[in-house]
Amino acid sequence: MKQVMAVTATSVQGPRKRTMGTIIWGRLKKNKAAVFGGGFVVFLILCAILAPVIAPYSYTQSNFLETYQGPSWQHLFGTDELGRDMLSRLLFSLQTACLIGFGAELVELTLGLFLGAIAGYAGGLLDTILMRFVDVVYGFPSLLFSIIMVVLLGHSLLAILIAVAATSWVGMARIVRSQVLVVKQSDYVQAARGMGASGWQIIRRYVIPNSIGPIVVAVTFGIPANMMVESALSLLGLGVEPPTPSWGALISNGQQAMFSFPYLLIFPAITFAITLLSFTFFGDGLRNVFDARGNH
Repeated sequence: MKQVMAVTATSVQGPRKRTMGTIIWGRLKKNKAAVFGGGFVVFLILCAILAPVIAPYSYTQSNFLETYQGPSWQHLFGTDELGRDMLSRLLFSLQTACLIGFGAELVELTLGLFLGAIAGYAGGLLDTILMRFVDVVYGFPSLLFSIIMVVLLGHSLLAILIAVAATSWVGMARIVRSQVLVVKQSDYVQAARGMGASGWQIIRRYVIPNSIGPIVVAVTFGIPANMMVESALSLLGLGVEPPTPSWGALISNGQQAMFSFPYLLIFPAITFAITLLSFTFFGDGLRNVFDARGNH
């Protein structure tokens, strides 16, 4: 009797509803490379946050009696020309890269969402003016503009963050606008407009949430792109001021001593490459998850 009642209760309740997070994870976990990439990205973020705790030495601590020491139990990644621990400097360079990568992407996301949503929803003359401005910024070489911004603003972390975000937001604005143009023609948006909802309410409650897939994918690819720009600026001598470490500066210094002390180049280059590949694998996985055509 109890079994019959349990079966009846289950049939009445029906199947459990799957949340959006469960659906996304169910699709994402089928892609092993994406799962590995996402896991490594989380690991990198934790290392960046905990760098002051897990770094064995201070990144500024010099020991002239231990210059150019190869990898050992005392210094797992060796030491540089000033006797500084390379593992500690790598951890803090990761922190610098994450601050600029995620910080610049937050600026890009804010500007892109604001301008793209307004242009796509308003249409008409306002859309034309905003998108012509976007085209002008998009047509300017981004790295050159970042170099000019750093020269004008200085080499502080905030200045480099602004320089990196100054031109890269236009891609986000274009993506948001294209999604808004599609979503605003849907029946539920038309119904909300007929019920008297304001333009801002429609954008906030319906348009942006239903455009989240391509935006998330763009953010995932934008973060490593920002890291690459920061590293490029450091390679050109326009990165953060020493002694603050950055990946570009470590790779540049390692390249100068690559034949005598190859570990100075190998460890920064490998960690940088794995970081970029992890974001790429994770972004590809998310793109497949949110691509409606690939899930039918």
